[in-house]
Amino acid sequence: MQGRNNYTKKLFLSFRLSDRIPKENLYRRLREKLDLSFLYKETKELYGKTGNPSIDPVVFFKLLITGYLENITSDRKLVEHCCMRMDVLYFLGFEIDEDLPWHLTISRTRQLYPSSLFETLFSKVFALCVDSGMVSGHTQAVDSAPIKANASMESVVPKMPATPMDDHLKKVSEENQETAKKHLGTVSPARVSAPEHELKRVEKHHRNLRDSPVRPAGASHKKARLLSNKTHYNPHDPDARISVKPGKARKLNYHCSMAVDTAEGVISHIQADFTDGRDSQYLIDISLQVQDRLRKNELVMTDLLADAGYSNGANYDFLEQRKVAGWIPVFGRYKPKIKGFPYNREKDEYRCPMNRPLPFKGFHTNRDSSVLKSYWAAPKDCKVCPMKSQCVPNSKCKKISKTIYDEQYLRAYARQHSDRGKRMKKIRQSTVEPVFGSLTQFYGLRKIGVLGKAGAHKVMLMAAIAFNLKKYLKKGGGKPSIGIFSTVMHTFRAYMNIFIGQIQPRPILQKAP
Repeated sequence: MQGRNNYTKKLFLSFRLSDRIPKENLYRRLREKLDLSFLYKETKELYGKTGNPSIDPVVFFKLLITGYLENITSDRKLVEHCCMRMDVLYFLGFEIDEDLPWHLTISRTRQLYPSSLFETLFSKVFALCVDSGMVSGHTQAVDSAPIKANASMESVVPKMPATPMDDHLKKVSEENQETAKKHLGTVSPARVSAPEHELKRVEKHHRNLRDSPVRPAGASHKKARLLSNKTHYNPHDPDARISVKPGKARKLNYHCSMAVDTAEGVISHIQADFTDGRDSQYLIDISLQVQDRLRKNELVMTDLLADAGYSNGANYDFLEQRKVAGWIPVFGRYKPKIKGFPYNREKDEYRCPMNRPLPFKGFHTNRDSSVLKSYWAAPKDCKVCPMKSQCVPNSKCKKISKTIYDEQYLRAYARQHSDRGKRMKKIRQSTVEPVFGSLTQFYGLRKIGVLGKAGAHKVMLMAAIAFNLKKYLKKGGGKPSIGIFSTVMHTFRAYMNIFIGQIQPRPILQKAP
């Protein structure tokens, strides 16, 4: 006999939402494990004592967590999605007949709350992972990637003065600026802050692009815009920076730096930076933030893994002072030895192929503010040398410049080419790079939907929070977080980390190969 359902609206219902949500449901388990009541105290000072009540801070952050777990970056779509999910409504603490907050309220509350509040929530979730035994602490992998900003390359405008590149280099006068205003109507409020030598470098790069026989697509067109962060910016989002990834088109991006614990792939730190800087300049700040967060959880970092983009003498020296072994390959231009010019460490001098000395003469600073050691031979020795035409044809004497961190580079070079260094490289590639792929594909980090560096930082923190929470429920959520067993393991781990922190990282090799 065929059955048929006859739908009839009921005036009264006997319905309880909690009975409809399975016990193994993600959001049910998340509601049981995640306690966000501390947010009331953290946000109390942000509101007045009169007026209409605001959105519940706990509901706000639960909505954001749901959005990143569901890979939804639009606030409007997020509210529409949550209205149709009983498990999400149960997680939020709403009944099926209650209206969710307006989507604009979510956007305004995100702007109201400071970044420090999002960082506090991230640290709370990280502490959950630590208590579940998912974080070892001693080995951290660091990497970075550009994340698309909510701004278009078509909207970039020149910085002040709004004139061609050649006029920037000639330091136009106030009269020329007034003339430019008459022709252009309005002048961009941003001003050029780059020094003259960097502007010349940009001009030379653009000239090479135009004169090269193999031009990039569109570079030969009369109206082609060759843009640089030194001369252009986007008024819609001034914090976004122009950057390019090999094989990709130029875009306005934010720089996402992240540290991942190698035990279970838990994110230990994430931050937003400008994309016009090198990866290496952010490593010290990342290391300090990671060490501080680990210290609060009674953990100690002893090894740090990163790619060659973080290679920097100051970084090597900083990590050694902090008693951290830096497994960072030296960049390709560094050479441990200069062919034909052996170095005498005791006398601090080089020897040329004709056995003439190149003693240390002093320090100098290049245009990038890097301090170098200078060595050069006596002009009288080079003048009578039969190899002068091959060695220094256009100079009076041979000069060699070496970084003041050469000893640190040599130790890093030795670690890089050791057997353990090769294993550490594989660990880094299998730890932090898949996490970046997951965040961009499944946790709403393909594009930054808000404006400003502070907003981008909040977005990255929420994506990392959602990632850690899901990993916590999958691998650590079922483990006891309280009780005798947890207390004993936590104490044992703390003592072991203190013991490890007192041991100096063992040297891999004393001399470079």
